[in-house]
Amino acid sequence: MHALPHDHTGARIKRLRLERHLTQQALADLSQVSYSTVTKVEQGKLPASPHLVARFARALRVEVATIIGQPYAAELRADDLDVLLQPIREALDVFDLGADPEIRPRPLQLLHNDAESMLAAVRAGEIKQVATQLPGLLLEATTAAHETDTTEGWLLLASTYRTAYDVASKLGFGDLATIALARMDWAAQRGSNAVVGAMGRYMRALTYLRAGQYRTGDRLVKVGLDTLAQAEESRERDILTGQLHLGAAVMAGRAQDRDAAEGHLAEADRIASGTGEAVKVHWLAFGPTNVAVHRVSVLAELDEYGAATDAGAGLVIPREYPVSRQSHHYAELARAQMWTGQLDEAFGNLLRARKAAPQQAKYHPTVRETYAGLEAAKRRLPDSFLSYGSWLGT
Repeated sequence: MHALPHDHTGARIKRLRLERHLTQQALADLSQVSYSTVTKVEQGKLPASPHLVARFARALRVEVATIIGQPYAAELRADDLDVLLQPIREALDVFDLGADPEIRPRPLQLLHNDAESMLAAVRAGEIKQVATQLPGLLLEATTAAHETDTTEGWLLLASTYRTAYDVASKLGFGDLATIALARMDWAAQRGSNAVVGAMGRYMRALTYLRAGQYRTGDRLVKVGLDTLAQAEESRERDILTGQLHLGAAVMAGRAQDRDAAEGHLAEADRIASGTGEAVKVHWLAFGPTNVAVHRVSVLAELDEYGAATDAGAGLVIPREYPVSRQSHHYAELARAQMWTGQLDEAFGNLLRARKAAPQQAKYHPTVRETYAGLEAAKRRLPDSFLSYGSWLGT
């Protein structure tokens, strides 16, 4: 078994701690994490869960991304993905300049079809393809929205901004994802659509979830629910309401608030029983399957890894469920299995995460942290385990 990568999460925590002239005991006190946990995480003997990483980030006064190493610059360069982000950033920056006189946009219906195709492609794991095509569509949709000044045009633009958020967040560029969401909210307000506005709040809440700022994320969910209350009753509104409850459940789980997490899960389950599977409604994949998948995540966030693995073992994923969500689920299940000592099963799910959506899995922090944890377990795993690490770039 080869050694852990030099710059694993624990090593970064140690380096940041030493830069701040803190002892391990001081970091334990500041983060309210046990001393033994701090030492084991720094040594790579214990993987850092999202909850732990958030505590360390607050104690060290850095962003969560700094600790987990995002964005993974070397791998992005190797995959020729780094050069695709700047054109997206530039296209997001001209949102308020009006129509570009050098652009002749196609009819809104054709642009809408392209926007929907990109949303589907992201959920099919085709991140590079979308990142390549997105800047042109962003610029064209921006001009079309300003020229037509219609609800349809502004909501089309909001959709393209959402895709920019999807790409940026999956590749680990939190700052760019935040900008994209601000643009989405700006366009949604001009489109006067409460549902799209609430969806923006939901996605913004997810950025705070990843950053470990659970209180702000929870406030955003509540604002999103209040916004939805202004919309007319519809299946669409119910679906987004349910999805907001799922996001809130994970938020509460990561904050170790069991009662709130279970309450949000129960409400999402109640709503899903009425909506049924709704994979393509705003491409949120809401429905009974998504509730079950989130239940696994919530149990893991509550450190109930045995219950999480049991819940995941009996879960059957429908064929139409987006592969991006499948990949995320397999990564979450692998993490829970690693913590319960089911190392072979955990690696099997890392392989499933890669097979389902390879571009997403490669840049997923849970995949990387779980791989590092398996490496540190000092147990013989198949030769393909080492090749998996080479693929990750570790």
